[in-house]
Amino acid sequence: MAEGSTGRGYGNEIAAPLYLRHPSSLDHDTGTHPERAERIRALETALAAEDWLGWDVVEAPSATEEQLLRVHPQEHLERVRTACDSATPIDLDTPVVPASWDAALRAAGGACALVDALLSGAAPTGFSALRPPGHHAEPDRAMGFCLLSNVAVAARHAIDGLGAERVAIVDWDVHHGNGTQAAFYSSADVLFVSLHQWPFYPGSGARADTGSGPGEGFTVNRPLPAGSGHAEWLATLEDILPALPDFAPDLLLISAGYDAHRDDPLGGCLLEDESYAAMADRLTTVAGELGVPVGAVLEGGYDLDALAGGVLATMAALAPGR
Repeated sequence: MAEGSTGRGYGNEIAAPLYLRHPSSLDHDTGTHPERAERIRALETALAAEDWLGWDVVEAPSATEEQLLRVHPQEHLERVRTACDSATPIDLDTPVVPASWDAALRAAGGACALVDALLSGAAPTGFSALRPPGHHAEPDRAMGFCLLSNVAVAARHAIDGLGAERVAIVDWDVHHGNGTQAAFYSSADVLFVSLHQWPFYPGSGARADTGSGPGEGFTVNRPLPAGSGHAEWLATLEDILPALPDFAPDLLLISAGYDAHRDDPLGGCLLEDESYAAMADRLTTVAGELGVPVGAVLEGGYDLDALAGGVLATMAALAPGR
């Protein structure tokens, strides 16, 4: 158990929310890159100052090959592992070092462990806060700071590994989650909903992208223009909320990026800490009405104070009253 843990375990009558982390997130050392180790240091410094909000703090396991292969072909895994071993950048945006492979396994594994805890009832909610992020990693392509598609691996683990019938993913990162979309574009058992700035990197996420074949209608993109703030994002979220009870998921996952914050150096939107609290509160309310658990997986967010403030606000909204 990590330093700062409350010490409460899953066996308690009333379980604590679960915060998943691992030191490998710091070993994935990308230097002065926006997606850098200081993101985790800043976040965990802020959480420690608040006694981790009373959450259980647990080290994330590594994802298993079986879990990864449900989303990524073996060739992708070998390609990324080899790049990490040789410290060969995936692309101009995505540097790696030898420790990056273990960090990526832990980031995907933390998301899967979160799902294990939520679906077993071991934790009422949780946040998997590891790096590298994952929502740009397509099944056969690492890109955009992302090596493995963490939330997609977790959703597929819930369905294929744990017997869930349907999983909903809401992605509020400022960038469209092209990797998550690609993983489920033809699937009817995962509802992927994305709020994102557009036009913007990576260029996907048009409103007309709604899925294909059996997945038609199960991809919901809601692009917002640069300069959009709290009112626009919350109104857009309200617009898509009816899709959740219609879909009737067994689990709700949030791809939680914080780069739509007004202070973020990469995004162009104007959210505040309270915007993330409001979005998390609405999703928690809907999940409660549906009787299903909700948890979050960290994506982007590159201003250190905005990242820490946004995550703490999200965690407080996910577990009100703690």
